[in-house]
Amino acid sequence: MTDVLLTAGTRKGLFIGRRRGGTWEITGPHFNAQAIYSVAVDTRGDTPRILVGGDSAHWGPSVFHSDDLGETWVEPRQPAVKFPKSTGASLERVWQLHPAGPEAPDVVYAGTEPAALFRSEDRGESFELVRPLWEHPTRSRWEPGGGGEGLHTILTDSRDARAVTVAVSTAGVFRTKDGGASWEPSNRGVSAVFLPDPDPEFGQCVHKVTRDAADPDRLYLQNHWGVFRSDDAGDHWSDIGAGLPSDFGFAAVAHPHRGDTAYVFPINADADRVPAEHRCRVFRTTDAGLTWEPLSDGLPDGAHYGTVLRDALCTDDADPAGVYFGNRNGELYASADDGDSWQQLASHLPDVLCVRAVALG
Repeated sequence: MTDVLLTAGTRKGLFIGRRRGGTWEITGPHFNAQAIYSVAVDTRGDTPRILVGGDSAHWGPSVFHSDDLGETWVEPRQPAVKFPKSTGASLERVWQLHPAGPEAPDVVYAGTEPAALFRSEDRGESFELVRPLWEHPTRSRWEPGGGGEGLHTILTDSRDARAVTVAVSTAGVFRTKDGGASWEPSNRGVSAVFLPDPDPEFGQCVHKVTRDAADPDRLYLQNHWGVFRSDDAGDHWSDIGAGLPSDFGFAAVAHPHRGDTAYVFPINADADRVPAEHRCRVFRTTDAGLTWEPLSDGLPDGAHYGTVLRDALCTDDADPAGVYFGNRNGELYASADDGDSWQQLASHLPDVLCVRAVALG
């Protein structure tokens, strides 16, 4: 079987898994007692670089990197992500780390709380604030969600390095087509059931957005109530939540190779944040959201209460694809066959906040 690197950021450190052949080994915690809100694995260089957004209760947030698969770690001498004094803001945490594709060598983006986008041109060792988004005319009306005001999703476009899509809780989706010089809301059709106007230009509590493997203009969106699809890169959205036991949830991820295929983990409700119907199931669509099927072979079959957060569901780039998720029960699960069957890799970890995986060969 393909060699896989799996990273799981938890409330109290980072755990790293390696699969060699069919055998898994989990090590950690790295960054003991730090909350790890974001992890990325940049495979564009000669060796993979792991990027970690850690949050120390004593020292505050920082971005670390490793070029030897987690054996050693480097923290820049100066803070990698820092708000300019002129903004009057200070960094609370790094919610997202996203290496751009080969169309933008060495570029890495960071999404933060307070909600902002930062850009690096040295593979994540230093970042600069993308000011046009920070200074967007709607910003004064952005409101924090239940988990804070975080920029938690960053999507780049392999066809055009200037095109970037981001999502913010609770401001919604914003896009740039000119490398960040200007930004427009991209929320038409996405509901905001908690607002007096349920269909505003911005202000939606978008939880996650992911891009289809075959059609770059097709996006899937998990909302605070509602699962949506766009076929025009976010100009318009349509509801595809029918067939799910609940359309509330946090996580959404597309299959790395197959078009029309994506995964979500439904949650009962915003006021009842446990797996839908108290069952541990990932749901998959293979027809762009027309139908959904539950995937539970190998998962717990009794009453279950492990919530999966927005970045705690992921795929690797193997074929067939590995699919992985962790939950707030501290359980970590893996599938090596597109989600058809599962095995538990770890239990009794701290709350799992984010999961990332790549195939190494």
